[in-house]
Amino acid sequence: MKEPVNILKECMNLRDDESCLIITDSKLIGIGRSLLESASKITKNSKLIITTIPKAHGAEPPKYVANEMLKYDVILIPTTKSLTHTKARENASRKGARIATMPGITNDMLKRALNVDYGAIIKSNNHLISILKDKKMIRIKTAKGTDISFNLKGRKWIPDSGVYAKRGASGNLPAGEVFIAPLEGTANGTIIVDASVGGLGKVDRDIKIIVKDGFIAHIKGGRIADKFSKLLKSKLYKNVAELGIGTNCKAKITGNVLEDEKVIGTCHIAFGNNIHFGGKVDVPFHVDVVVKRPSIYGDEVLLI
Repeated sequence: MKEPVNILKECMNLRDDESCLIITDSKLIGIGRSLLESASKITKNSKLIITTIPKAHGAEPPKYVANEMLKYDVILIPTTKSLTHTKARENASRKGARIATMPGITNDMLKRALNVDYGAIIKSNNHLISILKDKKMIRIKTAKGTDISFNLKGRKWIPDSGVYAKRGASGNLPAGEVFIAPLEGTANGTIIVDASVGGLGKVDRDIKIIVKDGFIAHIKGGRIADKFSKLLKSKLYKNVAELGIGTNCKAKITGNVLEDEKVIGTCHIAFGNNIHFGGKVDVPFHVDVVVKRPSIYGDEVLLI
């Protein structure tokens, strides 16, 4: 197992002359304190702060948290709700901070899904991007009935490989995916969600999501589908924001999307905010749904 102190060195390249900030909340304070202890073994300039727990992934943190993020070289964010797709994270990245967001991280994930060959993830991500990068249309199909197409014209695939050694680098831990913001208004088709929904866990029944002209038009399913529907407060919350493909060989479906979306043999589609990775929609909401065993076509050619 890779101890947190090694994660800070291997993934974040934290040095003894740098500063490190840990942002956590009341539910994950145990993990936050563990990371602080590990960071303090590398640099004396380490600090932990507690943030509030918002209602949705992608909601902005309080101003005191956003302001504190501008003062550190390395930031780890084990929180219940994700700060990945926020202005606070983006502003800190622009100032040069190296950031790993860890929404919903568990001790099991720390021991298993972070104990990986990061060189292998980098190689896998680079290979995927090499076969996807020139494709203008992507189509996802599954045996259960998923059949949805995305126009990617002018958008770029982004790797999340778990090594954030360069100034301004950011991503998730555990890592292992490539993702892109599809062109707004162009996604059409059906998604059958048979794994999980961000923040809500494993699906109790497969969820059928109909997408028309880039937005959710209809949702049908069980209890988790109903909860997901209630989160969609406005049209822009229904925006098809992201398409991603998992590449972490030790990740497994647990009901926690932080890990589920990294599983090899899955893809994920997110709704809401995408302005921080190449899109145009800016709302305080970003929720992923995970689909198992997809076939992925690029410009009508089977790629994966």
